[in-house]
Amino acid sequence: DKAPLSKSLLLVPSAISILLTLLFQHYQKFFAYNLQAVKEDFQIWRLVCGRTICLDLKDTFCSSLLIYNFRIFERRYGSRKFSSFLLGAWMLSALFDLLLVEITQYIFGITINSLPSGFLGPVFALFVPFYSSIPRVQVTQVLGHFSITNKSLVYILGLQLLTSGSYIWILALSGLISGICYNSSILKVHRILCVPRWVAKIFSWTLEPVFSSAEPANEVRVGMGATVDIQRQQRMELLDRQIMMSQVAQMRRQRQQQGGMINWNRLFPPLRHRHNANYEDHHPSEQGIPPPTEVSEEQVARLMEMGFSRGDALEALRASNNDLNVATNFLLQH
Repeated sequence: DKAPLSKSLLLVPSAISILLTLLFQHYQKFFAYNLQAVKEDFQIWRLVCGRTICLDLKDTFCSSLLIYNFRIFERRYGSRKFSSFLLGAWMLSALFDLLLVEITQYIFGITINSLPSGFLGPVFALFVPFYSSIPRVQVTQVLGHFSITNKSLVYILGLQLLTSGSYIWILALSGLISGICYNSSILKVHRILCVPRWVAKIFSWTLEPVFSSAEPANEVRVGMGATVDIQRQQRMELLDRQIMMSQVAQMRRQRQQQGGMINWNRLFPPLRHRHNANYEDHHPSEQGIPPPTEVSEEQVARLMEMGFSRGDALEALRASNNDLNVATNFLLQH
């Protein structure tokens, strides 16, 4: 959902790669990344064919899994910005491929006539924003010392792809350099190598309806996070908020029936536990109840502007530890 370009990059190149491997092997020569033919015979079309379709099914599988994981950037940035990054990384990595081959020949005397084919340069370039912008969440530990995070599988796939060929390290290095250059705020490459708006509109009218997917209807809409872990955290927070509000509503009904004051500070342990790492899970005694939380008059005024009474606004803000969003949601629902 919300990643038609990633879906097209998963389906089309993978299908062509499987067909070339199984049925049309005599056409594989047209998709070989032959640098000698590019430099000596000026066959520029080989850059397009050789740097788009993988001829090794193992590379196809690994790169497809990586594109599937990197679809979060298309959801975060939008299809146009994501396609601009891929286009810029593809063009820059093609230039760096030629430079690195020449440097290798000049320093080590190794002549490289061809490189592994496929959409590998932009895939390795996506590791740059993945490393810098995706939060690292620890999942578990192995042997008590090695941390397993939500990003470990992606790095393992990248390492597997890196070790699949003899000269694929050139593609990986050129991809990483191109990703750094495109993300650099100093070089301003993203302003030059970008997809024009009219081109993006044409593809949105023609190809996006083909590769777009409907939003899942069996999931609660709580906002789209950048990773699965963030989405799971959002659902946990939503569940805690619903439990909290049901507890508050129940206690408010009891107070209306019996009278007396409510100890609001005992009703919000999940919320305080998320924001305070030193929270201890125990119920304070009646003698050890902390003093009421001081309420900001500015937040009280904002709630009163919405139409709530001053008493309800003070009550909700004290209960939510001056969290204006939680107080507003509670007052709107009760």
